[in-house]
Amino acid sequence: QVHLVESGGGSVQAGDSLRLSCAASGRTFSDIVMGWHRQAPGKEREFVAAITSRSPTQYLANSVKGRFTISRDNTKNTIYLQMNSLKPEDTAVYLCAIYRGGSFYSTNSYGYWGQGTQVTVSS
Repeated sequence: QVHLVESGGGSVQAGDSLRLSCAASGRTFSDIVMGWHRQAPGKEREFVAAITSRSPTQYLANSVKGRFTISRDNTKNTIYLQMNSLKPEDTAVYLCAIYRGGSFYSTNSYGYWGQGTQVTVSS
C-alpha cells in the first residue's frame, strides 16, 4: 500500500517562498515518477510539476516555469517543490501523486494521491 504525506504549506505574502515536501512509503521510491498538482476552490485540479526517477528530469507547467522547481531525494523517499516569487493565483491545495502512465502534464496520469497541503498567498 502506497502512502504519500505532504507538508510545508502555509500562509505567505506575494513574492515570498515556500518549500513543500512529499514523503512516500510502501514501494521502491527511486523507480517511480512523481508529480505535484494543485486545486484551487471552485477550480479543477491542475498539473504543476513532475520529476522522473533516475537522472531526474523536471516537467513544469507554463504557469510556474521560472518560479517553481521540483526535486527529489531518493535516500529520504521524498520529493520537494520549491516555490519562489509566489503570487495570489498560486493559492490552492497542493497534492503529490505517483505517475501511472500517459502525459506527464495530465492529472489523469497520476494516482495514489496524498491528502494535500494548503498554500495561501495574499497580496
